[in-house]
Amino acid sequence: MSDAEPETNLDSGGHSGVTVETERAHAEVREQNVLKEEHYDEGTATTRNDQAICYLQGRGSQENYQKILHSTEAKTISQNTPSAVVIDEVSQERKNTVDAEKIGEQNVLEGIGEQNVLEGEGHDEGTTTPTSDQAISYSQGWDYKESDKKRDLNMLEGEHHDEGSTTPIHDQPISYPQELYSKENDQKKGQNVLEGECHDEGKATSINDQTISYLQGLDSKENDQEGEQSVMERELHEKGIATPTNKQAISYQHGKNSKEIDQKIPHSTETKTIGQDIPSTVLVPEVSQERKSSVNTEKKPLFHTPSPSEDSLVYTATPSMVFEEKEKAFFSSNPLNLVWSFGINQNIPVYNLHDKTRQVILYTCAHTAVMLDCSTNTQHVFQGHCSPISSVCVSEDRRWVVTADKGLESLIIIWDSYSGIPVQTLFDSHPEGGVAAIAMTGDSKYLATVGAGTPQQVCIWDWASDKEGPLCSKDLDSSYGYQAYMIFDPKDNFQLISSSSTQVIFYLWKGNKLEYIAPHLTNETFNKVVGKFTQSIFHFTISQALTATSVGNLVVWDAIQISNAPAETEIKPHNKKAIKLVPMQKDEITVLTVSDRYIVTGDVRGFIRFYDSLLNLVNWYSSFNLGPIQSISFSKELPHPATGQTHYPADCTIQSKPFVIRNFVVSTSDASVVHVTADGTKVEALLQEANSTVYAIACHPEKPIVCIASYSGMLKVWDYKKKKYICSRIFKAGQYIHCLTYNIKGTLLGVGFTDGSVQILESLTLKDECAEPFRYASAPITHMSFSHDSQYLATADEGFTVTVYKISQENGNTVWAYLGRMRSHYKLIQTIMFGIHPDNNQPRLLSLGSDRVLVEYDFPNSSKNDLRILGTDRIEQSGIPKCMAWYPPITKESFILTANDQYKMKLFNSTTKMCRKTLLGPTYISPLEKMIILPRINTHNPGKQYLAYITKDKVGLQILPVDGNPHKSSAIISHPGGVYNLACSYDGAYLFTAGGEDCTVLMWEVNIQALEAAAALGGTDLIPFYALLDGGREGELFKELEDYFYYAQLRSQGIDTMDTRQVSTHIPLVEVPFVMRALGFYPSEQEVEDMLNEIKFSEYVDTGKYVTSIDLGDFIRLYINHRPAFGLSVQELQHAFDTLGCDSESGEKTMERGQLLQLLQIKGEHMTEEELAEYFTTLLGLNPEGGRCEIGSYDSKDAAALLEKAIPSKMTHQIFTVELLGLQTGVSEEESSEEPITACTSAMS
Repeated sequence: MSDAEPETNLDSGGHSGVTVETERAHAEVREQNVLKEEHYDEGTATTRNDQAICYLQGRGSQENYQKILHSTEAKTISQNTPSAVVIDEVSQERKNTVDAEKIGEQNVLEGIGEQNVLEGEGHDEGTTTPTSDQAISYSQGWDYKESDKKRDLNMLEGEHHDEGSTTPIHDQPISYPQELYSKENDQKKGQNVLEGECHDEGKATSINDQTISYLQGLDSKENDQEGEQSVMERELHEKGIATPTNKQAISYQHGKNSKEIDQKIPHSTETKTIGQDIPSTVLVPEVSQERKSSVNTEKKPLFHTPSPSEDSLVYTATPSMVFEEKEKAFFSSNPLNLVWSFGINQNIPVYNLHDKTRQVILYTCAHTAVMLDCSTNTQHVFQGHCSPISSVCVSEDRRWVVTADKGLESLIIIWDSYSGIPVQTLFDSHPEGGVAAIAMTGDSKYLATVGAGTPQQVCIWDWASDKEGPLCSKDLDSSYGYQAYMIFDPKDNFQLISSSSTQVIFYLWKGNKLEYIAPHLTNETFNKVVGKFTQSIFHFTISQALTATSVGNLVVWDAIQISNAPAETEIKPHNKKAIKLVPMQKDEITVLTVSDRYIVTGDVRGFIRFYDSLLNLVNWYSSFNLGPIQSISFSKELPHPATGQTHYPADCTIQSKPFVIRNFVVSTSDASVVHVTADGTKVEALLQEANSTVYAIACHPEKPIVCIASYSGMLKVWDYKKKKYICSRIFKAGQYIHCLTYNIKGTLLGVGFTDGSVQILESLTLKDECAEPFRYASAPITHMSFSHDSQYLATADEGFTVTVYKISQENGNTVWAYLGRMRSHYKLIQTIMFGIHPDNNQPRLLSLGSDRVLVEYDFPNSSKNDLRILGTDRIEQSGIPKCMAWYPPITKESFILTANDQYKMKLFNSTTKMCRKTLLGPTYISPLEKMIILPRINTHNPGKQYLAYITKDKVGLQILPVDGNPHKSSAIISHPGGVYNLACSYDGAYLFTAGGEDCTVLMWEVNIQALEAAAALGGTDLIPFYALLDGGREGELFKELEDYFYYAQLRSQGIDTMDTRQVSTHIPLVEVPFVMRALGFYPSEQEVEDMLNEIKFSEYVDTGKYVTSIDLGDFIRLYINHRPAFGLSVQELQHAFDTLGCDSESGEKTMERGQLLQLLQIKGEHMTEEELAEYFTTLLGLNPEGGRCEIGSYDSKDAAALLEKAIPSKMTHQIFTVELLGLQTGVSEEESSEEPITACTSAMS
């Protein structure tokens, strides 16, 4: 710790001396309660929280607060009890009033006197149960009968038994059961059944107030159901076990929110202790003797344990349950299961979930939230979002985790951190852009969100209720800037703050009304530079708020006292203004938070400072060697008191007292997370992940090792089975790693950089194999590959160039040397890969570019500085190839598999490069970007292999051989911001995906059984293909197809023949194009040739014969696989006009008639004049015969004159589409691309 920094006194900021003295008294009392006067039972204790007292005594009333501070009785409560539920003693005057109301209830309370009920006296260990007079007076404000008031009071008062354990009561949840007392008596019975009793061990039984209100709103149940629930509870009470109930968990378990299902509320068995396993929202009402008597009369078994099917996982969960090893059957439903995440979103806070049983932190990666148990090195991943998570918050007791995302279909999901189950989901909370910030009240009852759309909207949610939509909402003015931070007042659920870099806004909400005030603050306000706002908090003892700025200032906000206002005028606590600008330091304050009696800041230098309530510096940490602080999260566990055995550092006050604080977790903007143990100031590194773009990943070909590299220059090697870091290397600044590859034996690792340099490393030590890196390219290296014998290394760069390196002998040493370069493409290279020549076992290299050209290189005839090309083949006519791979040897013929941007997969003969098959690929919004053949998994069926692929945002699996069956493919969202790379483990058991800018690599477990099961459910033979036809097997299209088959047989046998017709199930290949066009699919001449070759050579390898006909089943497969995956798009025609046309006066692209006819004859597949005349006269209706009915010549006489009159001299996209082709333009491209086309467009037939 460095020298003490100067103290800053808040008194000059507008507070009187009395306020300062009061605050000092507050600090002394709080310190005395927290550090010195704690009562310990078996060495642990929990002190009273004065913030909760202040809240319960009227939300900040100074008069009541001072009375509380001078209370002399020490309160001792169970260590695990949330601090928000501690309540002060009831005044004697209030006791007398309550006594008068309770005369008729004393016998019911088992002879316990009024004094014992209210003060909790007469117990074994002298522990007390405080009760809030504020809560009681608040509850009596409701309009219900006197008898209901008495019953309400009995419910709120705690009974104390053998060990004297206490039952804290929180005033906030009391309104739920009290406001429902005006309902019928049978609804009251439903509540009494759920109320807990304290028995042998004196432990409290808590019930979630949300569950109580939910049950009270239902119709009355049969007595036998109530009796059974009561008997089950009583069995637990006799063991001193608490029984929380969560309605949301119950509805989730049963899969729906119907009342019929939710009424079957499961009950806990064991292992619940108040404050440890129950959120702070729960309250603890006692069951009266009257109700116990009625339960005893029920004819039910004395001990009844509900069946496992009736138990809610949330209800029975324990803190360590989420990390317990799960059965394999749990993962069997999905072909791909996320098992680990490498990386962290450093822009979202990390939360400390540590408790006595676990050492857990919570952070986010892409669209998932991750709970990491640091002691066991295990993860639990929260999956449910389809867009990147934008904000996270947790409850005060760390039980509930809330995640929200940004996207068109944004979600807010509330998770149970004990079981990992989502207990509530809020759909379409902010349809315009998703959620920018989120906060939860101290009692976990309400949520507040700020939308990311324009204008930003602030909403308040009662997340545990069935109410649709927010309780209240308000739109913000765009001049306030982008509000990206929000926090509730821990003393008052109805106040909150949000802030942007330029504006702080204070809110107050009640019922369905939300108000806000945006106070004005500029540099002229205090004649000082304010800076940009970062984070804000509410002061923990007074009604002030604080905001940190980018120049190291703290802005002090206080409520405005309206002068000359009537006495009955309501004071608006959110009506605040800046009263002082306090300079704290020179560096930007990035984090501002509160822990117990300290105000805590973190800055860009990695320093953490602690201030008292008057902003006097108490202590700071500057030796952690951290980057800019992103978040600070304190443990919910109270610190151990300073003793002779502890090693707390001394604070910087004159007294040098031990600086006792809670343990905390710190995250930084450079993606590191550390845990600080206050006792002894021990710093433990928990995470050190990539803080920049991650594109490069590669898996070892023989070991469970994955290598990950980022633009930060860090290369890390992991054992992905043990989840342990092995080694790393950091390259020089500016060396951004873009791609990685291992050789076939795993001894070498190739590294490609964005500056075009290439390095070859030893795979285990990461030392250089070459003295200097290769620097032959100037553009970023995009692809790398070793040959099968590790003699060659090929790279491709963004300059459309392929470079080859080769092992050679120099001076008796084996070294890597440059062979040659070739600019073999004129557009981006999509893939390079090595293969094995079938004749001589020599390596062969191929590259595929966006220019639709497949290039093979000639190694035998190449020499240094002279890389030769063996051949080039144009493999696509209109589609753009995206990736390729060697097709596995599951057929006799050797194939190259490619995928294009039209959702088609094609098989090319590896020698002749002839297209042998065209197949419908996975259609998940975006085409395939990369694919990998998985190593052989099914050894019992060698003909069964699988393919892994990535699309724009998904990772998926495909069963081989590919045949167009959509049920053989499955995909899941991997990185919503984009998937940039894919790698596969050596045994095919795991896939790894890199998310690029989300700085994350995700590890997926492959479940082949689930994929095969999904394919089997889709049907066999032609059943999956029938489903892709409009109307299916019984639809009109299928019936038309049968008719077309018959007509095609008539055509092939001659229309005018008098011979006997031979009807069969096949048609000649020559008729295939005509039937395709009749169905609305108009293939090009190249596509017709590919279809005919596919049928013709389908059996040639096996039989040596050509196929000359096709049956109906094979034709359906051919039609499904070759037709456009999403139909014809009008936008494609518009794009053609925009490319080829000229600007007109109206701003539209136009083409002259002569230019259009000329382009059709000289570009693409050339048309003859006769073909143009025939097609245009038919389209324009000028040919009454409708064109040719038989193959033969067409008389084009006078066609030119007709076309000159019918076709406009200048043609726009609209004229060509509607008037010439007769297409409808009402369907947008987005609508047409929602799902694959299932039938032809009527206008095209």
